[in-house]
Amino acid sequence: MAMLLRTSFSDPGVLPRALPEEATFIEMEIEATNGNVPAGQRPPPRIRNVQINGQIVKLKYCYTCKIFRPPRASHCSICDNCVDRFDHHCPWVGNCVGKRNYRYFYLFTLSLSLLTIYIFTFNIVHVVMRSVNSGFVKTLQDTPGTVLEVLVCFFTLWSVVGLTGFHTYLISLNQTTNEDIKGSWSGKNRVQNPYSHKNIINNCCEVLCGPAYPSVLDRRGLMRDDLPVPTSAAEPATNSNPVPQTTKTTAPLIPNEHTPDDAKPSMADSAIAHAEKRSPSPREEKLPSLPKSSPTLTKVPPLASPETDAEASIIAKDKAL
Repeated sequence: MAMLLRTSFSDPGVLPRALPEEATFIEMEIEATNGNVPAGQRPPPRIRNVQINGQIVKLKYCYTCKIFRPPRASHCSICDNCVDRFDHHCPWVGNCVGKRNYRYFYLFTLSLSLLTIYIFTFNIVHVVMRSVNSGFVKTLQDTPGTVLEVLVCFFTLWSVVGLTGFHTYLISLNQTTNEDIKGSWSGKNRVQNPYSHKNIINNCCEVLCGPAYPSVLDRRGLMRDDLPVPTSAAEPATNSNPVPQTTKTTAPLIPNEHTPDDAKPSMADSAIAHAEKRSPSPREEKLPSLPKSSPTLTKVPPLASPETDAEASIIAKDKAL
């Protein structure tokens, strides 16, 4: 029971997800490496190669956690987390089995196997010893609970002992269930396991007697809420679709990017800037100067026949206003 509770309520080795800034930086690195992929073509796989004990190991990119997973790590679809040295997700203990709780899981299955064998064996001994004096049929009638335990242990023994034996085989080779199912070290390429010490005793000592790795999760940290910034109070109440307030910047915007309404230049400022760039004509010199700080255009005397593009632009803007 102690090993069961330790396996269920311990951190299996969950890897924290990348922060938004880190995820953006990693995405920029990947795009810089792979370049622009033409439309309709599949992008190249996001992997990194590292060398472990003279063997090349590929680090795969997790699209959910936005990180390159360490060696032997995998993303659990049930827990929705990347787990270091991922073995499998056990529904019986309700938790993943990974780097930090694998030894407790193995001790749980081992102790459960020994308990099942103990109950099954001594129940049979009990029935046999009582059958000598009172007969087999009379013993079955007098001890129905013992018969029920024998039947339960008989059908449980194969699965529990078989599971313990399978994990004993994996520990002796320093493999995980995930690697054994995928055939990572026994496929067509015949790649040798870089984590094995080529010795059963050394492999068992590393898995069962190795150091207890600390958790990398910040259990007492504050959770960041990525909520939109509320709109300013100066925004008109008639706006049915409020847009979150954005920070004004003087840098040029990206083409086809949505420009906020408060960042767009007014029509008067556009007309003034366009008129100032061009050299003033004789008729433009007679026009009264427009104040730059005024949010709207002042009244301009009507012109009978505009001669320049600047005058036509000013008249069109005035009519629009």
